[in-house]
Amino acid sequence: MEALTHSQLTDTELLDKYRQTGNKVFVGVLYKRYSHLVFGLCMKYFKDQDQAYDTSVNIFTKLFDDLKKHKVEYFKSWLFTYSKNFCLMQLRSAQSNLKRALEYEKDFKVFMENTEETHLQANKREQEYALLEKALADLDEGQRICIELFYLKDKSYTQIVELTNYDLNKVKSYIQNGKRNLKLRLEENHAKGQA
Repeated sequence: MEALTHSQLTDTELLDKYRQTGNKVFVGVLYKRYSHLVFGLCMKYFKDQDQAYDTSVNIFTKLFDDLKKHKVEYFKSWLFTYSKNFCLMQLRSAQSNLKRALEYEKDFKVFMENTEETHLQANKREQEYALLEKALADLDEGQRICIELFYLKDKSYTQIVELTNYDLNKVKSYIQNGKRNLKLRLEENHAKGQA
């Protein structure tokens, strides 16, 4: 009976009750109302169901804190802007990966077109892969596994959780810390290779 009562409340009433009580049930009702819209928005940005689902769940999880800080009058339009900004921040953080991929593609085209330096470029690429393999091997096991699954095998957070039995926060932490540690190890190995 109580859940039925909650579902009959307006967005504003739910937000007021959440601010007053801190009871997450009220945000849960908003989630049921709008999760399909947030998921649809995330799909437009990411074009991948798993990533869109992960992002939409992260958006609603972040709402628990942010709704206590902000006075929201028109929740649906506020949620749209909030979700759009969240997606854009996610894309910006992934932008460096895209930039790197485009640089590799450019290098590949140059490699294929330039027959004089083909042998030298192949050697350099082999050395880079060897440095990358060594740097990956030097990572902690959890970081190495998550980095390989996420970047080399294109697995989503959800798929990595299922494959490794790590919780979602652990997977995100391993990827973030692993990426940073991998960069440091690559720089160290590269410096040693030039010395």
